[in-house]
Amino acid sequence: MSTRSGAQAAPAAPPEPGTAASPVLASLSPRQRWIVLVAFWGNLVCQMGIIVTGGVVRLTGSGLGCSTWPNCEPGQFAPNTANPTGFRAFIEFGNRTLTGVLGVFAIAVLVVAILWLRRKGRGFMVLAVLPLVGTALQAIVGMVIVKMHLHPGAVGPHFLLSITLVVLSTILLVRLLDGDGPARLAVAPAVSALVLALAVVAAGVLVLGTLVTGSGPHSGDLEATVRLGLDPRMISWLHADAVMLFSGLLLGSLVTVHLVTCPRRARVSAWALLVVTALQAVIGYTQYFTALPPVLVGLHMLGAALFTGAVTWFASSLWTWRAVDAADTGLVAPDAGDAA
Repeated sequence: MSTRSGAQAAPAAPPEPGTAASPVLASLSPRQRWIVLVAFWGNLVCQMGIIVTGGVVRLTGSGLGCSTWPNCEPGQFAPNTANPTGFRAFIEFGNRTLTGVLGVFAIAVLVVAILWLRRKGRGFMVLAVLPLVGTALQAIVGMVIVKMHLHPGAVGPHFLLSITLVVLSTILLVRLLDGDGPARLAVAPAVSALVLALAVVAAGVLVLGTLVTGSGPHSGDLEATVRLGLDPRMISWLHADAVMLFSGLLLGSLVTVHLVTCPRRARVSAWALLVVTALQAVIGYTQYFTALPPVLVGLHMLGAALFTGAVTWFASSLWTWRAVDAADTGLVAPDAGDAA
């Protein structure tokens, strides 16, 4: 539409990076947008970080460094130098403290969602509640673990609940940065089915990895000896077989997203997942053949958190919440080749 003077209308200013897909996010002031991004990214980083610190607790034998919960010792909330378990009490209590930090970020996610992001829809608001609910459940499970003296039947679900929270937090971040409408597939259903199979196998890899941990030597306490009773070699082989199946599906998915029209981020996230998977496989095989040194086991747990986030990012990238008239924004065709 032309102006009365005949001058051509000035082009719209380019949207800021990371906000173009979401009019709701783009409509916020720079300060509000910064607060939102810190809350959502901080929540995801903390959900991954507590997996790593939990691993440090287990690998240093600090799982019962504090004998009670929520106090460290009866009548003593925080540890001190007189604790009979020494430095191990500070390591376990530090992990409990990080749970509090995680709770702060989970509350921040919910608060900013209520204040500024309600127009992103009911589904988004439900997602924004889940990190806080999951963090509260983690605190309860942590109490049960102490009461059960680190029984692997309780420690395993504690880890898997953290993995679930990483999944939810990653989806929440993807949902934040994408559009504000209802979810729609951005690829052919066959591509989505392939990546769904990939995600299911990834879940199996993580569950089998948890069983490997519950059967291995790192019980979490210097005196604890209760393990799951599974043959560590057999369950490790099953875990490795699942990884091989996952790797085959990943390579197939990587080829597929380069042969079909799909969002650009699907290709980027597929390559990122390939890198994380390769690094995780190298660490996994190395720790197996070197008798599970604690440092490598800890790196493998960090890899598990990154692997979970990468799988979720890839699977989520096949969906869009953009308005119909913006649905093709960011799509790349098969003949785009390396330009994607």
